Amino acid sequence: MQNKKGSVIEMSSIEDKFSKLGAEFAPGQEVRQSIDEISFDIDKIPGTPVDFSHGDIDAHEPIPGVQETFNEGFELGGQQAYTEYRGSLDIREDLTSKLTDFTGWKMEADSNLLITPGTQGALFLAMGALVARGDKVAIVDPDYFANRKLVHFFDGELVPVQLNYFDNEKEAGLDLNELEEAFKNGVKTFLFSNPNNPTGVIYSKDEIQKITALAEKYGVAVIVDELYSRQLFDGRDYIHLITQEGINSENVITIIGPSKTESLSGYRLGVAFGSAKIIERMEKLQAIVSLRASGYNQAVLKLWFNEPNGWMKNRIESHQAIRDDLVKVLNEADGFKVRPTEAGSYLFPEIPAIKVSLAEFVKILRVRAGVTVTPGTEFGKGFDSSFRVNFSQDHQAAVEAMKRIIQVVEELRK
Repeated sequence: MQNKKGSVIEMSSIEDKFSKLGAEFAPGQEVRQSIDEISFDIDKIPGTPVDFSHGDIDAHEPIPGVQETFNEGFELGGQQAYTEYRGSLDIREDLTSKLTDFTGWKMEADSNLLITPGTQGALFLAMGALVARGDKVAIVDPDYFANRKLVHFFDGELVPVQLNYFDNEKEAGLDLNELEEAFKNGVKTFLFSNPNNPTGVIYSKDEIQKITALAEKYGVAVIVDELYSRQLFDGRDYIHLITQEGINSENVITIIGPSKTESLSGYRLGVAFGSAKIIERMEKLQAIVSLRASGYNQAVLKLWFNEPNGWMKNRIESHQAIRDDLVKVLNEADGFKVRPTEAGSYLFPEIPAIKVSLAEFVKILRVRAGVTVTPGTEFGKGFDSSFRVNFSQDHQAAVEAMKRIIQVVEELRK
């Protein structure tokens, strides 16, 4: 129905907004994918089922002592259950010390840091603090699957900037000319992940410096998701944008957390740090969305950056070994293209032309090969020949699963 105020138009707007937030192919949601319409004859390939849509925390266990530390938080009772919206002060003070050492940027516990329900929560709060209806927001293509959905949800105008990640392996491949053009044309916020999700590439020092200079020149706020910045391969360097000379830290929010590299995703803990002004807005929004990160869970953050000697080194080495074997298998396959991951635990292979759509291919993989992947279309337009795998899995099972993927592709080739 339509009233004098035009409620039909408003409802249409709401329907349109939520139609862009589909969850069917989001990581971990494979059970929601209908396979009834698969037109390809299915014969199962034997092998251990592997879900590449997210990491396997049974294969790569969380930081030792997590359960005991959680119990200590629980024993504190209400003191820990009902913390400040920003998070428990003693934990924030601990985090500011550790994150200052890690990044090189001096932060204050009472003004520059917020504990959130996962890094996903931090992303939502940061976008909500910066994006109003009609604001232009630049994102990278490809990048984290939720980024474009957040722009749609907050009624922003999406401005994609291409990441040419196959062009030069010394850089991430961001089209800086396109980025400047976007900034010239009124972009107010730039959101990107570094290392990039889904490709695993790291932005070079030159790229970070140029992003910094452009953000300053055009007064653009920057949200940088650094979730995988601890898990770097091949001895690579990493540059934190917020530490760059000339950057106005009052326009920068950095997001990080222990959910992936440290296998603590089940605890739903994230951290945002940077601009005191933006952190204050994020706190106000958190106060009406979730109140706080789960109180008892916050205690687990005391273990973060305090892992036993050698634990992080072993974690990185084990993942680099899996990466190397998967890249080798892909490079030996006919028609596949992949850039080796530089950080994190993602690969984003490109496959040869096949006779079914990418959506149908993903479903066939689940049924025929027992393998779940995330389609490239979740990460941007034009990636309908790519898929993402999270290789934080049992090593041998991951390699065998990739071989089954290649077998299915061979059967489906045009």
